[in-house]
Amino acid sequence: MYELKALSRDAIPEALSKVERYRLLNEPAEAESICRDVLRTDPDNQQAVVMLVLTLTDQFHRGLSAKEAKDLIPRLQNEYDRAYYRGIIAERWAKTLYEHDRPGSASTAYAFFREAMDWFDKAEALRPPGNDDAILRWNTCARLLMRDPRLQPRPEEGTEALLLE
Repeated sequence: MYELKALSRDAIPEALSKVERYRLLNEPAEAESICRDVLRTDPDNQQAVVMLVLTLTDQFHRGLSAKEAKDLIPRLQNEYDRAYYRGIIAERWAKTLYEHDRPGSASTAYAFFREAMDWFDKAEALRPPGNDDAILRWNTCARLLMRDPRLQPRPEEGTEALLLE
């Protein structure tokens, strides 16, 4: 086993800029590794926590679970951030399910889009002046739901039973 080397505090700003670069290059595993190095040196670094959430969601399509990203949310110190990034996690999970197009995935994706929209509603109520990010994300989810008729809630079991009778 290898012993990881520690990042110096002075290197954190440049390391965080590399996270953005690696995300833009579609290399989320590299970005994730840097976030983890920053957080080993500065466990309360809010920018690194946010970026780690994002790098994990960047890897959903590769089979990564949403659990670890959700587990990071309590580390965010700001209530707005906690709501907004819970919405991001749900939205990106919904998009991953939607893109896989397996039986039942559209209705499951619908449920996660709606969950994301609920989180974005909460974030909107908490947003600082001039920050409409939650509104932009909510609108994106709404447009996806309006555009694709497959994105519908799962039929209620009781309703389905009545229809079959």
